[in-house]
This record gives sequence, structure tokens and C-alpha cells, in this order.
Amino acid sequence: MKKPRLLLLSDLFGGNPEWIQNYIEILEPKFDVQYYDVLKLAQIDSSSDEKEIHNQFLNGGIEKAVSNLLDFEKEKIAILGFSIGGTIAWKASLRGLKTTQFVAVSSTRLRFETKMPNCKVKLYYGDKDLKKPNLQWFLDLKISNQIIENQDHLLYREKENAFLICSNFL
Repeated sequence: MKKPRLLLLSDLFGGNPEWIQNYIEILEPKFDVQYYDVLKLAQIDSSSDEKEIHNQFLNGGIEKAVSNLLDFEKEKIAILGFSIGGTIAWKASLRGLKTTQFVAVSSTRLRFETKMPNCKVKLYYGDKDLKKPNLQWFLDLKISNQIIENQDHLLYREKENAFLICSNFL
């Protein structure tokens, strides 16, 4: 039997970071895992500094990445997005990506969203992430979430958090 597809969408830094291997190792036995570097999806120059990369995403990069993701993915999929990767996947899901399950970690820009994808959604944030959505936002959109104690924005890079986050899919 064919394994279901699961997309991993990188954070702002893209590339092939060591921490992404924690997720691939946990999820590969059960899923056909496809990793996307969001810098490539958005066709952004990764040689810039963090602030400039962020600006490129806000000035058309997110839209470009959403559009490319919709072109590449036509079947039903589950998604795990990290930071801006989660925002891109959320917007793509609202625009017709056939998402069955959506998990995002530290996707702080979601606090500006007012519509929710039509699938099972779970969001993770560190309690020390100053830009996480407020409690009212979660209540208004009726979104399942978990705030992880003593963690900041980069909580997804910690191996012990990878197990917790991946448990949604297993």
C-alpha cells in the first residue's frame, strides 16, 4: 500500500538543516516525506541577511511560494510547517491545496489570519515566543494549540520537541 504524502516546509533559513533530519527519521516509516526549502519555493536569494530574506518573503515571496506549492502538489497531503513554512502552507491550504492535516510550529505570522484551512489543525508555540498569536485568536478560530514551556521561537530545532510535534501524525 502506498504511504500517504507528508510535506515538510522549512523555516526562513531553508537549506538542509541538521534539525530537519529529526522529523524525517520519525515520519518516514509512515509517510512519503517531501521536504521543501521555502527559499527555493519563493525564489528568494538566500545570500542576503535574515532581515532582507524576511522582507523578500513579505514583499511577494510568500505569494510566490504559495503559487509554486499549488503547482507542485495536486494530491491529498498532510503538512508540517516551521515558522514561515507554516504560513505558506496555511495560505496554500486556503487556496485549494488538498490538505488533510496541518501542523505548524512557531508560525507567528498566522496571528494575522482570519480564516482557517478546512482540515485538522494543530499549532505549537514556545511560551517565550513574543510574536505568537494571543489566546483570543485561538479561541476565535477554534484552533487546537499547545504552548510549550520554557521555549522560544526556535523550539522546533530541539530533538525532544520533534517527538512531541510528530506524535500528531503517528
